[in-house]
Amino acid sequence: MDIADTTLTQRHRDLRHRLRRVATTTIAATAAEVDASGEFPMAAHKALVAEGLYAPHIPVEYGGLGGDTLSSCLVVEEVARVCASSSLTPNVTRLASLPLLAVGSAEQRRRYLTEVARDGAILAFALSEQDAGSDAAAIRTRARRTGEGYLLSGSKRWITNAGVASYYVVAAVTDPDAGAKGISLLLVHADDPGVTFGPDEDKLGMRGSPTRPVHFADVWVPAERLLGEEGQGLELALAALDHSRITIAAQAVGIAQGALDHAADYVSERHQFGRPVADFQAVRFKLADMAMHLEAARQLTYAAAGRSDANSGDLRFFAAAAKCFASDTAMRVTVDAVQLLGGHGYTRDSPMERMLRDAKVTQIYEGTNEILRVVMARQVLARGGGD
Repeated sequence: MDIADTTLTQRHRDLRHRLRRVATTTIAATAAEVDASGEFPMAAHKALVAEGLYAPHIPVEYGGLGGDTLSSCLVVEEVARVCASSSLTPNVTRLASLPLLAVGSAEQRRRYLTEVARDGAILAFALSEQDAGSDAAAIRTRARRTGEGYLLSGSKRWITNAGVASYYVVAAVTDPDAGAKGISLLLVHADDPGVTFGPDEDKLGMRGSPTRPVHFADVWVPAERLLGEEGQGLELALAALDHSRITIAAQAVGIAQGALDHAADYVSERHQFGRPVADFQAVRFKLADMAMHLEAARQLTYAAAGRSDANSGDLRFFAAAAKCFASDTAMRVTVDAVQLLGGHGYTRDSPMERMLRDAKVTQIYEGTNEILRVVMARQVLARGGGD
């Protein structure tokens, strides 16, 4: 089911058409295998790169499409519709590139963004640690200034794309006495001496997307790889997440759309009591509710995308709201879709159980929905009763 969307320009519609073709003809074919094996979805990655759809947000001067946030949302949504694991690679690469776009030097942007757009270089965003997840300011990874660079020591946890990424945006403490103002961002190369990776996490869902610890043992990072200024790191990281969690919302929308599509097809084809299951009112009401919540999530996500491009004052609220609502919707829709498929939905012969498992993490990463509700409430209270 596709509902006409007046928020999409013709350029967006053309982009979505290209994405859907790649997703249905190439990426969908390996989705079940990627989930079962836990192998990185290289075929999907190469297909997106070959079509120039991997990183549409990269400016034209670096070889990208110069697309807006909605374009990035469409990439993630259409890929997640058939394979959520495959949608995480462009998603996190975009997140890691946002500080580069915001404060990167001309040389940094030319070097790294060109590789992303031209060669499909994979990026990773290394912020979280064992005791610093929601409390990002509690990180302990240390970058000690020495001569013309930094010695980086510490470990990161739950890093998406770890082990397959070529470059890592790493948050580290450069001034232990400055608290949150003592955190900086450094660009680390996977082949820098002293960079090692822990084992891949054995996850419930998103099994084709690698999630691994990253360890830094006195890794030498030249000063020219500092992003922005010393002490600006946490501010840059949180700002990037405000913009990036909108594409997590898009991912949740894509998962939910795939689940709804599959459930609608199934109940239309399966017969019970001499007629299609879709003829029963209880089934129709469930489908209606699934579609209603899904479309509301999509429109909220697209509205947040517009605020990202405008850097609106209410972006933080809209980004949090879109991510919360869309991920909660993805869980609701996938659970209901499994129910509509009955016993078949509970087996690995159906993609439904994979979609349900994949949907869960969208409520957790890039800000748990509980933390984001705190963020939203803070924004509401700061308005002093509204406009």
